[in-house]
Amino acid sequence: MSTAGRTTATDGAPQPVALALLSGPGQQPWNRQRLRSNNEWLLLERLRCHGPLSRAQLARDTGLSKPTVSTALATLELAGLAREAGRFAPERGRTAVLYETDPAAGNVLGLDIGRARLRVAVADLSGCVVARRDLPNRGRSADAVADAVVAAAREALAEAGLPGTAVAHTVAGTPGVWDERRRSVRLAASLPGWGRPGLFDRIADGLGTTVTVANDANLAAVGEYTYGAGAGSRLFVYLLVGTGLGLGVVKDGELLTGAHGAAGELGLLRLPGCASATATATATTGTGTGTTLEETVSADAVVRTALDLGMRRPLTAEKVFTRARLGEPAAVEAVRQEVDRLGYVLAVVAALLDPDVVVLGGGIGRSADLLLRPLEQALYERSPLRPRLEPSRLGQDAVLLGAVATALEAARPEVFERRTAPVPG
Repeated sequence: MSTAGRTTATDGAPQPVALALLSGPGQQPWNRQRLRSNNEWLLLERLRCHGPLSRAQLARDTGLSKPTVSTALATLELAGLAREAGRFAPERGRTAVLYETDPAAGNVLGLDIGRARLRVAVADLSGCVVARRDLPNRGRSADAVADAVVAAAREALAEAGLPGTAVAHTVAGTPGVWDERRRSVRLAASLPGWGRPGLFDRIADGLGTTVTVANDANLAAVGEYTYGAGAGSRLFVYLLVGTGLGLGVVKDGELLTGAHGAAGELGLLRLPGCASATATATATTGTGTGTTLEETVSADAVVRTALDLGMRRPLTAEKVFTRARLGEPAAVEAVRQEVDRLGYVLAVVAALLDPDVVVLGGGIGRSADLLLRPLEQALYERSPLRPRLEPSRLGQDAVLLGAVATALEAARPEVFERRTAPVPG
């Protein structure tokens, strides 16, 4: 059955290498063909994680016989999943042929849909980005944003010289929480109209691929855990502070999303005894009043504080931080107040999750040079729990690379199944 035009939710993340070898194509009743398929998958994953390798190395590493390895490699080569990668000439013995996975066997799309920018990346099965687009989000309606995403993805595919059919899987990062029943995003106030059902089906139909939808902070956590500062941590938190506030949590390589996919939506918390500065609280939850935590620490909050302190428009959070570096008193005070509020957020995160690493990301995270040391002090004043604070290593690409990593987890077994399926007849 064609997968075009389908959208799904994601509740997992790329697994560590050791766990990846335990995953595989869809489960089927045991038979001889299934056994051969499992052997081929085992070898393919071994090559992906540790290649290039020779037949003899693969046999030693997997416990399979040399004839079994040779037969499986021949099948993988014929399917376009593996290829020769050169030769190894030992001091003694015969020259050995080395094998590696063929990254051109398939491609994935990663999408980062934000209030300010749209980012698209095309990657091969090795995770190498072969084309990308990064453009301002100028859509005046939700449909216009969806269509701009499709257009950018098609341009990136054209740049890579790939047809749309080359994409095995697409993952889209967005503010809010995906609701599978309604087939829409909830709690995405930063993108007006984004909660209307059908928008991601519109994107999937426009691209002709399966589209998995995930929260942007969760994908950023996956990206930073896979490629950046969170690698190897036992319990890792990515704190995204920009146009919104959210966090992603990765425990032992597994993304934690909660019972309803809303884990980490810290910005929705309404603060007691505070009058609402904007209508964000009502727009986000549909009920209640009061200032949300997101309103107090996001980029807009930095700008509001700076304006209250006498700075003049036009003003962005980035400009406030730039002028704080130059020593402008109002900007320095605005940053100090942001540190104080973020220190409270970090103390709450530390008390609830006890992470070993917290990575500061998003637009505010790009000013880690001004924030990290005073944030450590603000955290230590509030809590005896002291996780290590790190700046994001992926910067503005964290969500996009998390989308690519998540898409690869789905695409690799899908491509394997398709290319190794027995020919009917």
